[in-house]
Amino acid sequence: MPKRPPAADWTSWPDQRLLDLRLCDLGLSLEDTLVGRCIERLDREMAERGFRFRPHYWIAEDWFTPDGVPGVAVPFYLTHPRLARLERNQVMEVEGGNRTWCMRILRHELGHAIDNAYRLRRRRRRQQLFGLSSEPYPDHYTPKPYSRRFVQHLDAWYAQSHPDEDFAETFAVWFGTRGWRRRYAGWPALDKLRYVDELMGEIAPQKPLVTTRRTVDPVQRLRKTLREVYAEKRERFGLDYPNFYDRDLLRLFSNAPHDARHPTAASFVRKLRRGLRAEVARWTGASQYTIDQVLADITGRCQELDLRATGTEDEMAAAFTVLVTVHTMNYLHGGGHRLAL
Repeated sequence: MPKRPPAADWTSWPDQRLLDLRLCDLGLSLEDTLVGRCIERLDREMAERGFRFRPHYWIAEDWFTPDGVPGVAVPFYLTHPRLARLERNQVMEVEGGNRTWCMRILRHELGHAIDNAYRLRRRRRRQQLFGLSSEPYPDHYTPKPYSRRFVQHLDAWYAQSHPDEDFAETFAVWFGTRGWRRRYAGWPALDKLRYVDELMGEIAPQKPLVTTRRTVDPVQRLRKTLREVYAEKRERFGLDYPNFYDRDLLRLFSNAPHDARHPTAASFVRKLRRGLRAEVARWTGASQYTIDQVLADITGRCQELDLRATGTEDEMAAAFTVLVTVHTMNYLHGGGHRLAL
C-alpha cells in the first residue's frame, strides 16, 4: 500500500497532479488559516453579545450545517492558499475567499447552528414568521429580487430559497449589521428581525439544548479525489437550458459582408470575459462558473455566425454586459437558481 505523502508535499504540485490526491490525504487543519481566524473573530463577537453557546467546526468538502447538529462544516479550500488557487482555477471563484466574505457566510451558518442548538424551529412564532422547516428543499428556486419580505445578506437572494435559509439570513443580518432597524424600516422583513432580536436576548445566556459534537463527512473520511470533487461541482453549477442567443447577438454584432474587416465578436468577448464574469456575478448572484458557461456558449455562436464588433469598444462593452446579465437572469428565473450553501 502506498505511503501517504506528508501534508506539505502537495503544496508545490501542479494542478493536474494535485487533482488526483484524495481529500483524506490532504492532512488539513484549521490552525493558522483564513477560516480559522474568522472563526476566532466570530467567537469573540458571540462573547461580546453574551452568548453562552459556541458551535464546533470541522473541515469538509463545502460549507454546510447538518440538520440537528449545532456545528458548522467549512470548505477544505480555505485551509491553504494552494487549495484556494486550485478552487479558483477549477470554478472561477473561491466562495468565502476573503475575510469579509468568509465572515458573512460564517454568520449565516451560525444562524443554522443556533437554530439547531436551541431547537428554535419548534417554536410557533418562528414557524408563523418563517415557515416550516419540514418544507422540502427545492433543487432550484426562483427569487423575487424586489421582495421586501426577506432580508438581503448573501448573494442570490438566498433567504427566499427555504424557511430555514430565511431564518439563518435574518439572524446573520441581525448579528452582523449595524443599524438594521433603519436599514429595513418599512419592510415586512423587519418583523422577522425584531423577533430574532427578542429571541436571541432570551436564549443567549442559556445552555444549548443540543450539545452533540457530531461531524458529517469530515475530509479525513472522504476518499474521493479532488478531480472527482470538481467534476461534481462543475456539473452542479453548469448550464441546463437551451441557447437562445442568436437574436440578441445579431442585434449587437454584424455579419454583413461589408463589416468583415472589423474585429471578430468572438475576440471581443474573450477580451471582456474575465472582468465581465465577476461583474455579472456581483449583480445576479450566479456563480462565476455558470456565467463563464454563458460566455463560452456566446463565443461559440459568435464564431458560428461569423459576427463582427462594429461599434466603439465602450458602447459595445456596455451593451454586451446588459446582454449577458439578461441571459443569466433568464436562466436564474427560469427555474435554474441552484441552492449553493
